[in-house]
Amino acid sequence: MTIASEFEHAGAVLHNPASTGQAKGDFSRYRIVPARHHARTAGTIIGAIILLAFANSVFGNPRWGWPVFAEWFFAEPVLIGLGRTLLLTLLGAVFGFSLGTVLALARVSSSPLLVATAWGFIWLFRSIPLIVLLLILNNLGYLYERIYLGIPFTDIKFFDYSTTSLMTPWLAAVLGLALNLGAFSAEVIRGGILSVDQGQHEAAAALGLSKAHQSRRIVLPQAMRSILPTAFNEIIGLAKGTSMVYILALPELFYTIQIIYRRNLEVIPLLMVATVWYLIILSLLSVVQYHIERHYARGALRTLPPNVFRLILSLLRIYPLDGGADRQKSAEAAVAAVIPKANWAESLSKGGEVNIHGVSKSFGQLKVLDDVTLDIPAGSVTVILGQSGSGKSTLLRTINHLERVDEGFITIDGELIGYRQDKDTLYELKEKDILARRTEVGMVFQNFNLFPHLTVLQNVIEAPIAVRGVPRAEAEAQAHELLARVGLSDKVHAYPRQLSGGQQQRVAIARAVALKPKVLLFDEPTSALDPELVNEVLDVIKELVKSGSTLIIVTHEIGFAREVADTIVFMEQGRVLETGTPENIFSTPQHSRTREFLAKVL
Repeated sequence: MTIASEFEHAGAVLHNPASTGQAKGDFSRYRIVPARHHARTAGTIIGAIILLAFANSVFGNPRWGWPVFAEWFFAEPVLIGLGRTLLLTLLGAVFGFSLGTVLALARVSSSPLLVATAWGFIWLFRSIPLIVLLLILNNLGYLYERIYLGIPFTDIKFFDYSTTSLMTPWLAAVLGLALNLGAFSAEVIRGGILSVDQGQHEAAAALGLSKAHQSRRIVLPQAMRSILPTAFNEIIGLAKGTSMVYILALPELFYTIQIIYRRNLEVIPLLMVATVWYLIILSLLSVVQYHIERHYARGALRTLPPNVFRLILSLLRIYPLDGGADRQKSAEAAVAAVIPKANWAESLSKGGEVNIHGVSKSFGQLKVLDDVTLDIPAGSVTVILGQSGSGKSTLLRTINHLERVDEGFITIDGELIGYRQDKDTLYELKEKDILARRTEVGMVFQNFNLFPHLTVLQNVIEAPIAVRGVPRAEAEAQAHELLARVGLSDKVHAYPRQLSGGQQQRVAIARAVALKPKVLLFDEPTSALDPELVNEVLDVIKELVKSGSTLIIVTHEIGFAREVADTIVFMEQGRVLETGTPENIFSTPQHSRTREFLAKVL
């Protein structure tokens, strides 16, 4: 054997797994070398060179006047001007966004006059340059000698002041900044409101929550996720825009800097003083923005971005990073151990009788419901079948007046839905009265429509507290019982996005039941679920069937319908074609369209 062949033989033995006792396919002994990204490395080096060159050109050039910068950075006049800038920013932001919120709500209202007025205000004040607006307000006394508030077209006045005395440069600055920001922020807020899914509005309305409560607790908190990034851009623009008030000779930061450099002629160092203070202000605003966005991201993300302050505290071993999670798990485990299962019959009111008489509904030229008449006994289970577009879901939505009927009427235990009777006349109810009636009809939506920014527990207790006036402690105890009943005791503090589809739908059922309605509506409760999750929701509904409440269910689950229904209703093109017991409908359907439909689904 040659020397070369001996080396080859030795190498083969060395790399043979059997010869070294290493199992075939076991690579645990090998060292891993990460892939090299030469372009990324080159880009990093170039970036570092540019940053170093920039820093050297700024700090190595004596003409920047850093000693002068240091002399004036904390000077009293500069700090006083900085204080005025911060106060102008704060007041402008508070009043501007308050005004913007009112304008945005007016823009999305159903009143044409409110919409037109808000639009006109926004159009006007977005068109006027800020510097022009400030000058007009500061010289308002030339247009109006006195400002007064009273009853129009009378001599009654509540207060009356000289315009020149009232409209000081400071008030003109605050008012100008607020009006300018209000016009721009109104569109930002309106965009955020429009970004909230329509299902959230419907779910809140179905729970009987008032319009004001819907806006404050449901819509605006979710809209904040869309509003915040642009809103903070507006605030940052406002902080820099305060420099415009120099035109009013108001000594904020920039005007103060101008006064100083006109005296000592050190223009660049003084401008750098203003620049660095603006950088500090905007950096602090960016930190605030990050943590506010993180707050409103609760429920929108499965895992929140890190809390910067908690990260720092955890590195200093002052506050454990996962302490809150551990405490939550312990609390959930304790709840799961002590909360008993609720009895559905105790959780619901006695079922109500539903009577639907000659109901018709059209969307434009499309007639979705055509003279529908049904009598649904109290405590019964009615399943509505039919192909998509047959009017099933619309019929459910008319029962709790989410959709206003064009003709006919609906009653629950003899009480009209959406109207009050005065002799031979029906008067449409006001919104607050409709909401009160709606609490008697719980609804479970196809797409769950849970409020994503609220925890499971908060979703369930929101309506009982706000609508029924139930004390929080009692509402939470009831919610724990209901969640135990649907098998979710350990998820009370989770957000909907952290749950599976089946779990979300079970929470939606618990939320509907929490108001103790007489009638429960289910709009295809399993159609948005994976097949393996369907049974866990159907099992909960089967338990509800035993409660004595009135259930009306739209579904395509034929086996489930055969098992639980007292009455089957088949709809086609907005009309009821056939009703009967499950045995009659599934075994001997009378209508040819019913036989055709069942032949496809059975």
